[in-house]
Amino acid sequence: MRNTWAILATIFVSAAGLAQEAPDVKAIVGATVVDLDGGEAIENAVVLVRGERIAEIGTAETTTIPAGARLIRADNTWLIPGLMNMHVHLGLRLPGKLESELADETPLEMVLRMSANARASLLAGVTTIRLTGEQHHGGLALQKAIARGHAIGPRIFSAGDSVSITGGHGTDSGSTYGHGTYDGPHEVMQATRAEIAAGASWVKIAISGGIATDGGAIAEALMTPEEIAAVVDAAHRFGAKVAAHSGSSAATHTAIDAGIDSIEHGYMLDRKVLSRMAEEGTWLVPTILVTQPAIQTFLEQIGSPEWYMKRRVSVGKEHWKALQMAIEEGVKIALGSDQLPHWPTDGTTATVREAEYYVEAGMAPLAALRSATILAATMLGIEKETGSLEAGKFADIIAVTADPTKDISALRDIVLVIKGGTVYRNSLE
Repeated sequence: MRNTWAILATIFVSAAGLAQEAPDVKAIVGATVVDLDGGEAIENAVVLVRGERIAEIGTAETTTIPAGARLIRADNTWLIPGLMNMHVHLGLRLPGKLESELADETPLEMVLRMSANARASLLAGVTTIRLTGEQHHGGLALQKAIARGHAIGPRIFSAGDSVSITGGHGTDSGSTYGHGTYDGPHEVMQATRAEIAAGASWVKIAISGGIATDGGAIAEALMTPEEIAAVVDAAHRFGAKVAAHSGSSAATHTAIDAGIDSIEHGYMLDRKVLSRMAEEGTWLVPTILVTQPAIQTFLEQIGSPEWYMKRRVSVGKEHWKALQMAIEEGVKIALGSDQLPHWPTDGTTATVREAEYYVEAGMAPLAALRSATILAATMLGIEKETGSLEAGKFADIIAVTADPTKDISALRDIVLVIKGGTVYRNSLE
């Protein structure tokens, strides 16, 4: 018996030594590494990935590739961080045919559908997402499953179920968002604590009307100042952040007073409130795609009702002006599409088309790229872990076939997707 244990001990020690001597090392070679700070790119670069993190980045002349490393040749490509999409509903249900088809969907069926959408999003180059309201805590369940390796998808930061008021946006039957409604400071405070206790790192509230809800004026403040303040106070006490759906300048001013972390959409915001957002450092997640012509084909495909189509068009011009002013005022912007990140849109994906719209509205390509990478990471508070290509950070890396700092549409041709050091897609081999 002693000999048996000695042999087993020797095997375990040998295996441990082998793991140390031959770690999981990959070397991405031949590509150009983009500098998100606008500095000089590294041409003919070597990116060493050890396990799930970047170990070293340098030129081919100065970087030694360890023996036994897996080589990934990426000649004639540009390496950038994995894309981030900060306004996602993986269980998306919108008014019309799509909503009718999913009317009898059970919570388990919904999570399976969400899982399929998560996998497709990752393969489309989106390595981190923020879920801004899913029913039945489906987003929290999927977040855990992906973190444990039981499902494939982006890193998820979830707002759990939305905290909604009676009659507010997203409370109609069959909504994508939270299934409960709460009224008054005490109830919304309790609901906020419940979401955080369930695992939410963000809390989502709707403080004005929205496009997808037939009723409730988009430009009007629907949630009271006392309710908004109660949510923000309760969330911040637990270290969680608050995202507010808003198309209203009045409601947004109130939310800023309360210390809101991000404003979603900003459909009809005026220059005064946008200037204040810039001064206070309040984030804007524009989701400009949902009101612009590129979304029309999708809405037709899902059989959206006429009132929804008209609402989209009527809001579109004001939304575009608000985005242009936000860029001019220097508001901190993190990319979010409010559509499935991978969804085919205008010849590309919803995530990429969202970034292209930012450039059309006045952003430089580099600024649009930053909104989908390091700035989104900063909004989440994970900029030390991901969002840029640096030694020590997670190896969340994608490769494109042109320089996205010169033309943001380079994001249309993603040929390599790596998340946490694992290659999920490689069109180069």
